[in-house]
Amino acid sequence: QVQLVESGGGLVQAGGSLRLSCAASGTIFSINAMGWYRQAPGKQRDLVATIPSGGRTYYADSVKGRFTISRDNAKNTVYLQMNSLKPEDTAVYYCAASLSGTPGMAYWGKGTLVTVSS
Repeated sequence: QVQLVESGGGLVQAGGSLRLSCAASGTIFSINAMGWYRQAPGKQRDLVATIPSGGRTYYADSVKGRFTISRDNAKNTVYLQMNSLKPEDTAVYYCAASLSGTPGMAYWGKGTLVTVSS
């Protein structure tokens, strides 16, 4: 089992920045990719960014050039640096992790709310 705990959400003005963190614990040796998803009120959960254990990061078009995903394997933590935030970035942000050899995300955090005011 893997546990994921997000932190760093909050209220910020448009144009501001926030950094989200996601700490993983448990059977972390089984983790392959980690990622961030978000769900705005009344909308589906969408992929924001992913970072595999090796290889290229991926970003949704809506956040390219503004968000940066990174991973500190020594701390078992993945980060999402969010700059130039827009009101449309308002959502609950979820951390997720996939297992080696298994498609899709297997574990999810409980989410952290990001609110961007105009």
